[in-house]
Amino acid sequence: MTVTQEQADWFSGAFAQLVANVDKAILGKEHSIRLVITAMLSGGHVLLEDVPGTGKTVLAKALANTIEGTQSRIQFTPDLLPSDVTGVTIYDQSNGRFEFHPGPIFASVVLADEINRASPKTQSALLEVMEEGVVTVDGVGHPVGTPFVVIATQNPVEQAGTYSLPEAQLDRFLIKTSLGYPDHDTTVSLLLDASNRSRAAAIRPIIASDSVTTLAQLASEVHTDASVMGYLSEIVSATRADKDAALGVSIRGALALARAVKTWAIASGRTYATPDDIRELAVPVLAHRVIVDPEAEFAGVTAEAIVERAVASVTPPAYRAA
Repeated sequence: MTVTQEQADWFSGAFAQLVANVDKAILGKEHSIRLVITAMLSGGHVLLEDVPGTGKTVLAKALANTIEGTQSRIQFTPDLLPSDVTGVTIYDQSNGRFEFHPGPIFASVVLADEINRASPKTQSALLEVMEEGVVTVDGVGHPVGTPFVVIATQNPVEQAGTYSLPEAQLDRFLIKTSLGYPDHDTTVSLLLDASNRSRAAAIRPIIASDSVTTLAQLASEVHTDASVMGYLSEIVSATRADKDAALGVSIRGALALARAVKTWAIASGRTYATPDDIRELAVPVLAHRVIVDPEAEFAGVTAEAIVERAVASVTPPAYRAA
């Protein structure tokens, strides 16, 4: 089934409304908001990395409040246990059997606040559910349902009391982005409204959780030409061949970018994806999956630079709009 132009126009309008609603809480960060919503509608998860106090948690809360679904927040701390996230099986003496008590991971939108303050053992509890949407406890699988999106915030790893996320964990986030500090005019607007300490709480739902699933399904049907996917594959291969990369982008990363470009394209009102979509999303989707060689990192090379070099090294194809 191919997306029609009428469907693309409807999707684009709904996407713009979602962005505008979240922007009421986070002023002047439209591009970051678009990336976060793109990840959600692509069936992926979001990692927000920035220094404290830039609005990461506010953005995550605002998106959660925009969707009329279940929400939960997990404050990650060094003493958090895996069962505190996934849930636990408890013996019920009244009926003589074990019963599963679900943890906060069972929600449509899960805010994982300061995720890199938890231990690697707790991080591993998220691997299965972020990839497969299932939590296995005592050998029994428990689906979390759809839609399901984890929006995680983390402080830079140089901050005291933080753990570096394992490569397998990073690979499960579709997009990694940051907010940064607001510009002068936005800062003045925020200061004038300084008495409002809960901007995200004022955000009201504008879309049902079922509609999120519908939008995601529509995005998955966007046309992608074989030459465009070939272009994507060559960029991914270039990250693996880069002299400064200890580990390039995995096939999971390539698939994530393929899903994201479809959503990015239809959000722009198009029924087909282009090489421009890939170039715009390459860094936020791929960079956090690249491991820089320690010597190159010491010399100042970043994962973002490696992805940018990969994009620059591959000639985009001539493509025909479907």
